[in-house]
Amino acid sequence: MYPLKFKPILKSTIWGGEKIIPFKHLDIQQEQVGESWEISDVPGDESVVANGADAGKNLTQMVDEYKAALVGESNYKRFNGKFPLLIKFIDACQDLSIQVHPDDELAMKRHQSLGKTEMWYVIGNDGGKAHLRSGLSKQITPEEYAQMIADNTICDALADYAVQPGDVFFLPAGRIHSIGAGCFIAEIQETSNITYRIYDFNRKDKNGNTRELHTELSKDAIDYTVNEDYRTHYTPKQNEPVELVACPYFTTTVYDLTEPMEMDYSELDSFVIYICMEGACSVTDNEGNHLSLQAGESVLFPATTQKLSVKPEGQVKFLETYV
Repeated sequence: MYPLKFKPILKSTIWGGEKIIPFKHLDIQQEQVGESWEISDVPGDESVVANGADAGKNLTQMVDEYKAALVGESNYKRFNGKFPLLIKFIDACQDLSIQVHPDDELAMKRHQSLGKTEMWYVIGNDGGKAHLRSGLSKQITPEEYAQMIADNTICDALADYAVQPGDVFFLPAGRIHSIGAGCFIAEIQETSNITYRIYDFNRKDKNGNTRELHTELSKDAIDYTVNEDYRTHYTPKQNEPVELVACPYFTTTVYDLTEPMEMDYSELDSFVIYICMEGACSVTDNEGNHLSLQAGESVLFPATTQKLSVKPEGQVKFLETYV
């Protein structure tokens, strides 16, 4: 096995912007790309390997073929042979709908699917104009929640944040959230496409129709706990790992490197993903496989990887995530 890059799955959306294609250094024409699915095992949207001997195979085929060698022994058993993470870049030119995702238990009962816990890392904020919503700002009951949707006041109960590059938000299943206009983010989430749309600002499509809302489904899925602050606080550091999120679904660390670094994964029973946000680096594994990684790229290192040597080309910033 060797480090895997994948062909991005680009999704044009009504709210999408124009940042993703230049960020990823792609020579293609596609407008309003709201999302680039970097690494995906979602049925119908399986990522295809772009490099090496396995080029052309999709991620589902790769897990079927390589099993624990790719994902790790415990992950292969725990997720029944499915790849457990979905990695995206998201560029919002307009506010996305306000949403919530069910937890694993509720999603399995209703949809025979995993739930969706996720996290956001803010890459860009459109010159300081970007904002997003995460969590409740005041205590409400499920009945009050439904009434606030009906009378268009639900935003009054949500915590709203102006965001800066480097801001991090952890979104456990059940937390109401929405990505606001101007946000350019990297998203790490469980492999699930189950979303309950709470509110869409009464927007109408070209036929004059509003989008379907899932008020009753979402009422049971929401965590009504109110927190003082929903932002993940951390102290940025150069040339050492800074852990951002550790939860049952993923552990994510940010690296901001100007010097070479040796990574030791010999005790880790999991694949590792790097998501590059700034700069570039070269990476060599313990078997001599070598690749370059630049802003806009993601790479999957199989669970057989013991060690990596990362050499920045000047400076590089990337997220490391594993299960």
